[in-house]
Amino acid sequence: MRRFAASIVGQLLIFFAQFITAARADWRGIEPVRRQRIYYANHSSNADLPLIWTVLPAALRRDTRAVAAADYWLKNKLRAFIGRDVFQGILIDRRAEHRTEDPIAKIVEALDEGASIIIFPEGGRNRTEDPLMPFKAGLYNIARQRPEIDLVPCWIDNISHIMPTGEVIPVPLACTVTFGAPVHVREEEAKNAFLKRASDALRDLIPARGHA
Repeated sequence: MRRFAASIVGQLLIFFAQFITAARADWRGIEPVRRQRIYYANHSSNADLPLIWTVLPAALRRDTRAVAAADYWLKNKLRAFIGRDVFQGILIDRRAEHRTEDPIAKIVEALDEGASIIIFPEGGRNRTEDPLMPFKAGLYNIARQRPEIDLVPCWIDNISHIMPTGEVIPVPLACTVTFGAPVHVREEEAKNAFLKRASDALRDLIPARGHA
C-alpha cells in the first residue's frame, strides 16, 4: 500500500512540477540511458531535488535515490513519506553529533545495491552571490570508493527564481536541468584538485546569458 501511495504522490509531484516550471532536461554531455550514475547538482532551493527527479525518464527515476538532509525531510510525517518513499531518500543528518552511521558508507551501500543517486556536493543551499559554493569532501570520497561510476554534473537553471528562499508559493517560470559529460576521479588525484575539476564541469553548464 505504501508503494502504491508513493507512486501516486510521485505522479502528482511530476504533474505539479511540470505545470509550474515546464521542466525539461537538456542531455548535453550524456544520453538518458539506464546506467548507474551519480548525478551531482547546484543547490539553491528546496525544489532542486524534486526538479531533477521529475525530468529523469521514468526508467531512470525508478533506479535513482536522493541523498537528502534527514533533519529537513523528517520534520513531519508528510515530508518523511515523500523523502523516504517517493524519493527513496538516503537520509543524512547534517548535524555530525547526531549521526549514528557513516554517511559515505550509507551512500556506497546504496550504490552497491545498484541505485543511481542524486547528490548536492555544496552540502547546503547556496545563499551567496557566487553560482556555486565550494564542494564538500563527500563527492571525492564516494568517487574514490567507486571510481567506475559516472559522476554527471547537472545544472539547474532558474529554480532560485521559481522558489526563492523563504517563499512557500512557487512562481511559474520555465526551468531546465542540463546534464553534462561525466567526470571520474583520476588515479592518485588529490581531493582539492578533483573537487575543483568537478565544480568546473558544473560551472561550464551555466547558460551563457549568466547564472540563475
